[in-house]
Amino acid sequence: MIKTYDIEVSPLQANDAAWLGGHLQAISQWPDGEPLHYAIRKESIDARSRQVKVRLRVEVSNELLAVPDYQVPIQYDDVSSKAEVIIVGFGPAGMFAALRLIELGYKPVVFERGQDVRGRRRDLAAINKHHIVNPESNYCFGEGGAGTYSDGKLYTRSKKRGDLRRILEILVRHGATERILVDAHPHIGTNKLPKVVEAIRDTILQAGGEIHFNTRVDDILINNGAVKGVKLAGGETRHAKSLILATGHSARDIFELLDHKGLHIEAKPFALGVRVEHPQSLIDSIQYHCDARGPYLPAAAYSLVHQAQWQKHQFGVFSFCMCPGGFIVPAATAPGELVVNGMSPSRRDSRYANSGIVVAVDKPQWQAYKSKGPLAAMYFQAELEQKACALAGGNQTAPAQRLTDFIKGKVSNTLPSSSYQPGLSAIAMDELLPDWMASSLKQGFKAFGKKMKGYLTEEAVIVGVESRTSSPVRIPRDAHSLQHPELKGLYPAGEGPGYAGGIVSAAMDGERIAEAIALVAKQ
Repeated sequence: MIKTYDIEVSPLQANDAAWLGGHLQAISQWPDGEPLHYAIRKESIDARSRQVKVRLRVEVSNELLAVPDYQVPIQYDDVSSKAEVIIVGFGPAGMFAALRLIELGYKPVVFERGQDVRGRRRDLAAINKHHIVNPESNYCFGEGGAGTYSDGKLYTRSKKRGDLRRILEILVRHGATERILVDAHPHIGTNKLPKVVEAIRDTILQAGGEIHFNTRVDDILINNGAVKGVKLAGGETRHAKSLILATGHSARDIFELLDHKGLHIEAKPFALGVRVEHPQSLIDSIQYHCDARGPYLPAAAYSLVHQAQWQKHQFGVFSFCMCPGGFIVPAATAPGELVVNGMSPSRRDSRYANSGIVVAVDKPQWQAYKSKGPLAAMYFQAELEQKACALAGGNQTAPAQRLTDFIKGKVSNTLPSSSYQPGLSAIAMDELLPDWMASSLKQGFKAFGKKMKGYLTEEAVIVGVESRTSSPVRIPRDAHSLQHPELKGLYPAGEGPGYAGGIVSAAMDGERIAEAIALVAKQ
């Protein structure tokens, strides 16, 4: 007999197993002497009132609850001699496409331009300590993709695009904490995600798949309107009838390759702005209505949105990729550009809270680059990143300004301490940002200060630029076959082509692509 209860308790009560068991026994009128077993299935924080509550969905049973399926290892068949499918990119879309292909009886052959997760650590250290950007292996490129070393958030609104629970369970099978199946906003953490990624790699290799690191794809081989294979940077070729393009939102050379080959691609709206950093204790006090959050509440997060106006045009301003207890990191993919992103370790125990605050960018904003055709938005994005780098000194030192000084339009005499390891350089952000963007951000910050009293403070610093929110290019695909409409066998997948917006949605999209390949093969 299993019963389900939705309850609200205090943070202390939610963390007291003995109290929680007694409370469940009382509300369920459990018979005295009969054993009671319970399991928390969902958990979320409700901080809308001054009395913070924890909402729990709990299953109660008089018998031990069955071992969940995700605790039972999956036995994959050997696919080493099966038909091959080439996957370019080993981020979430590429990883989960590979796993699903194995389940469907295909051999995935993965080419990843960056290093494996261990090798990437050296490249990230070089960026942070010595301002050296390896264009092949960095915070965006390498095993696991951009999410591996830039947070590991698993929250998505794209639940209709695939089996969300299945993705989370596969991650748990490969070492992620079971908490991701319970938390309303699941998160693995930058410090733990690499081990999960390594475990997924091992599963693919043990089943007979291939994964080639430090191997950039430079060309797509085409014959009679169909994919024939790929040409690698070293000159070698590999042939296959199906090619999954899962290269992420920052592989500009791939977009240029497709454009050069005359394949249809499109400029796509995206968002661009800055990253703002506050003391985490300040965000805690605002969100939890207290001086200190105590040991039973997680580092507080926020989500904000405002509609700004500039010269009769409206611009959406919103928080993006909020990282409680996190760090700001350098996310450039080439020397001479400056890009910032946010990440959090699993414990979210940094002294800082940061979030992207970005403005929606559409066709009118990149008109100066219309001669670039479908790459116009990408060139607009790239020029701003290059300008940010030049203004701050030409390395990975980031342009920055106190939030209150940005509102007032003055250069900061001093800057607050920051989690950004390469260092900050005080500049007037108005020199960096286009007028419409600077004005929209100022309006947004003022509105956020009214929604969250204390948010608009000189203790906060804005750091630029937050520009890799999503892909500035869309690679079209047929709604049914999921192939490019002009090239049979080419399957755009994940964030790069514009079909995902994070780890989980990219993973679900990768699975969809694998299933589409199997379906097309049967027709």
